[in-house]
Amino acid sequence: MTRWEPNASGRLQRAALELYSERGYDQTTVAEIAKRAGLTERTYFRYFADKREVLFYGSDQLQERLVAGIASAPDGLSPLGVVGAALEAAAAPFEEAGDFPRRRQAIIAANPELRERELIKLAALAAALAGTLRERGVADPAASLAAEAGIAVFKIAFQRWVDEAGGSGKETLAQLVRQSLAELKTVASG
Repeated sequence: MTRWEPNASGRLQRAALELYSERGYDQTTVAEIAKRAGLTERTYFRYFADKREVLFYGSDQLQERLVAGIASAPDGLSPLGVVGAALEAAAAPFEEAGDFPRRRQAIIAANPELRERELIKLAALAAALAGTLRERGVADPAASLAAEAGIAVFKIAFQRWVDEAGGSGKETLAQLVRQSLAELKTVASG
């Protein structure tokens, strides 16, 4: 194994995804992931705290994008409109990631431990969004409601995007976010 090669975290992510797909999450060890990536276990733990986190790498960047989107949204939008604009803007990296998000989601869906971790990450995103809305002057409960509803919109839009013809669907994730937000508004007004 080489001492240093570029993109170690990406190689570890790809190796983990391959092994989890081939053998299952529970049957795969960190040592096997590191070996498949051509790295050591020690290198693995420089990037990821445990074997779950390799699937959730990028959550911090997503949170940063969403928070920045809310903070920079134009004045005059409703709290839910601000969250919707931030969600649409944050969709692009998923589109650019190829098949990775879909394969990752299939692995998460098949494992209760990973589904739990996903829910914890989504709750953290909602809390960050609500905090940023409060900084914009949105009072509670409106800030919390808009943030939680926004995360629900994103979750549903993302699942639709994953499910649509293996990603060859006609609609982008941003379009599905927009549609899901419109559907929520219709449901809420009725």
